[in-house]
Amino acid sequence: MVRRILTFLILTLFVSLLVLLPMEEISAGSESLDQPWIFGSIQDSHGQPVKGVTISLLSESTPNTLTSAITQSDGRFAIQSPEPLPDQITLVFNRPHFRQFKLNLNDNELITVKSGNSLSLSTIIMEREITTAFWIAGFVFILVLALIATGLLQNTLAAFAGASLLLAISYLGKPITESLHIFNFSQAISYIDWNVIFLIMGMMIVIAVVENTGIFHWLAYFAYRISGGRMWVLLSVLMLITGIASAFLDNVTTMLLMTPITVQIALALNISPLVLLIPEVFASNVIGVSTLIGTPTNIMIGSFGEITFNDFLFNLTPGVFLAFVGLVIYSWFTYRKDLSEAKSSSPALLEKLAERGKITNPDNLKKAGWIGGGMLLLFIFGEAIHLPPSVTALIGASALLIWIRPDIEEMIGAVDWTTLVFFMSLFIVVGAIQEVGLISIIASQIGNLIGENLILAMIVVIWLSAFLSMIVANIPFTAAMLPVIAYLSQIVPGAETKVLYYCLSIGAAMGGNGSLIGASANMITAGISERAGYRITYKYFLQKGFPALIITVSLSSLWLFLRF
Repeated sequence: MVRRILTFLILTLFVSLLVLLPMEEISAGSESLDQPWIFGSIQDSHGQPVKGVTISLLSESTPNTLTSAITQSDGRFAIQSPEPLPDQITLVFNRPHFRQFKLNLNDNELITVKSGNSLSLSTIIMEREITTAFWIAGFVFILVLALIATGLLQNTLAAFAGASLLLAISYLGKPITESLHIFNFSQAISYIDWNVIFLIMGMMIVIAVVENTGIFHWLAYFAYRISGGRMWVLLSVLMLITGIASAFLDNVTTMLLMTPITVQIALALNISPLVLLIPEVFASNVIGVSTLIGTPTNIMIGSFGEITFNDFLFNLTPGVFLAFVGLVIYSWFTYRKDLSEAKSSSPALLEKLAERGKITNPDNLKKAGWIGGGMLLLFIFGEAIHLPPSVTALIGASALLIWIRPDIEEMIGAVDWTTLVFFMSLFIVVGAIQEVGLISIIASQIGNLIGENLILAMIVVIWLSAFLSMIVANIPFTAAMLPVIAYLSQIVPGAETKVLYYCLSIGAAMGGNGSLIGASANMITAGISERAGYRITYKYFLQKGFPALIITVSLSSLWLFLRF
């Protein structure tokens, strides 16, 4: 009965909306479809669509704009021709940080429109313009990096202040001169990768629920037992587990799961958690390269270059394996002193770990296991239905909260909002240098350097991607490089095998090991570690990460040269 009533109400509402819709608007819309349109698309010099370009249709016979339109996210526009149509028409294209472009319609194009037919224009290329905003955005970006690197300001505060400064200059400087305008608030927000933000938030809630069951303490005890107190075995196993998980989940999710476990293990062994956490995050960034879904950059590369899951697995896994072996040896050597100082296996220690390693709430753990299993399947197979990882994380978090019914305030409080604010602020700061064209110029210089030599192209793409991913977060850098790689794959002999896409994958992902802000997984690990009382500074990560970058990128590059 209730279902019938709801169905009747929905149908009634639908019919009412149709009846109340003004007929004048319907007829006006029908008439507008009969008028000719001018269609086109706008790209930058790298073939990327340019969003937000204002197209004004002008005529010498009148000083006012006859009509106007704005390009969409794919760079396309459609502008309706005025009536009556003047004998001369000029299309003017304007967008901040691009040179103004004017296009006069020729006689044949005017005849086409006057005859009542729509006109499709050739792709229009707009060139970048370097203004005062270009230098300001670059300076603020470097300043934020310097503040993070030196530790003068806490990471989140540095990024937040940088984003606020960029917006303040844009809004307060624009009335003085247009050259000070960087972006508006909506543009700044559009650069935030909300998939990353909500993925992190959802997984933090899931982990907070699971943590209350005592599972992490039990895993700490179990991991130590199977290692038999041999620290080099324990370190290798943890790195391998982390890496394999990162190949099938994204590395951000993997580190969200592994970091609390690792902290428990390290504290039980009376060593700094950084001894285990740093090699783990390195392994996450390295082994994740072997699959399409292992890293955010691989997802972008696979989509743009039409590279499948099996393509990544077949062409990159052997090189990733070589890099992982080198990474394990490097980690043993780097932390050999710390590992040797760990508590030895003793009955007293095992008893203490066993006491702390009890499952405190097995019922909630079973429920979390079912939800976690479902999330794992969605993470792995959700790509087939275009399900973003963030949605999977939110679904899992919501289902877990509803099923278990924990203290909701406690669970929301467990979310590391400081880390989330850091990510959002950093996305805005990096978005500013994308907006003004700094990343685009860097990509152009790479393209000019490569020329038509495949070996040189591979070397340059791998190593410049690796080094620049230390400075610029690898996700926006990869987005800027993809059109360049597509162009080079067409003009460089031998590059049609998509080898340069694989070079970009290795350079961008493994290059993330070079600095604290190089990869999202690094910052997630640092945030959780700091909450546990062990801060990972930019300098410390650079000291440990840069050699790891050189070793892993060199070994994986060797495989690519052998393979292609």
